Amino acid sequence: MPAPFSMVVTTVANDEKAREIARAALEARLAACVQLYSIDSHYIWEGEAHEDSEIAIHLKISTADFEPLRELIRRHHDYEIPEILRFDIADGDPAYLAWLGDTVRK
Repeated sequence: MPAPFSMVVTTVANDEKAREIARAALEARLAACVQLYSIDSHYIWEGEAHEDSEIAIHLKISTADFEPLRELIRRHHDYEIPEILRFDIADGDPAYLAWLGDTVRK
C-alpha cells in the first residue's frame, strides 16, 4: 500500500512553464505546495550528452491524486518525454502532513 502522501518531481526548460504547471496544479487542488528550483541538468538524449539550465518542480500531493496530476503535467509540458517521478513520503511532521491532507482536493 503506498504512503498517503508523495512528492512528484518534474523538470521544464523555463520559469514561465514551471509557473504554469505550478498554478494549474494548485488551482486543481492536486498539490498543496509547489517548489521551483533553478538547476543545471546533464543528461543523454538521442545518444548525445547535453547540459542545460532547467527548472525543477517539486509538488507535494496526496498519493491518490498522482494519476490526475501526471495527466495535468503532460497537458502543460512541452518536452517529448517529460520527467514525472513520484516519491512516497514515508514520514513527516504531523502538523505539516495534516495541513497537506487538508489542502489537497478530497
